[in-house]
Amino acid sequence: MNIVIIEDERITADELAGTINNLEPEAKIVAILGSVKTAVAYFQKNESPDLIFSDVQLGDGLSFEIFKAVKISAPVIFCTAYDEYALNAFKTNGIDYILKPSTSQTIADALAKYRSLRETFGGKIQRYDSILDALIKRESSKYASILVYHKEKILPVKMDEIALFYIDNEVTYLLTFASQKYVAGKTLEELEQLSGSNFFRINRQYLVNRKAVIDASRYFLRKLSVNLSIPYKEKILVSKEKTPLFLNWLEMNS
Repeated sequence: MNIVIIEDERITADELAGTINNLEPEAKIVAILGSVKTAVAYFQKNESPDLIFSDVQLGDGLSFEIFKAVKISAPVIFCTAYDEYALNAFKTNGIDYILKPSTSQTIADALAKYRSLRETFGGKIQRYDSILDALIKRESSKYASILVYHKEKILPVKMDEIALFYIDNEVTYLLTFASQKYVAGKTLEELEQLSGSNFFRINRQYLVNRKAVIDASRYFLRKLSVNLSIPYKEKILVSKEKTPLFLNWLEMNS
């Protein structure tokens, strides 16, 4: 059985590969892919494996974008930190999942599910488009606000009032459309998970609300410079690798 793992955290990918090999000694891990871009390039040049283990959220986008970009006939077991409510979309489409953090037992159960459904899959691609739509709809209803600490008070700040989150001197801040600045109290990675599809991780330093983006202009070396509707002192740049995902996000949220 040939297996491909799609996971952007190498340690997690290696641990998953080791567990799979312990449970299925005949299984062969033919590739470990760490991004949407890498995975798309791989599947454009290689045959579909027998099975795919895939994280949902990768560094450069949602893994569902891979299955929209290239035709893949292999069934997928998703490995994700999303709760079971969000994963109803996967279950209704006949795709199994592992809720992170995974264990040897949950991986064994997923492999058993694959074996029992192997004939049912029949080499047909699953309905990834509908799953992606369901996830985006779920993301749009994530946290309506977050709590910030200001002097001696704890204040709720609504997500739709936040223009961007950013890191400055290793501290994460939020800036509202009213130009109010607060310490966010969470990492940018945590905020990315909580904020939903209305926000985009421009780069390692910025997480931006779609409503704050006026437009983008070409910059050196195929980068983009993002123009915001609020005053901000620093230039916000999108790397050439993230430019296609950023433009797609702008289009989807226009």
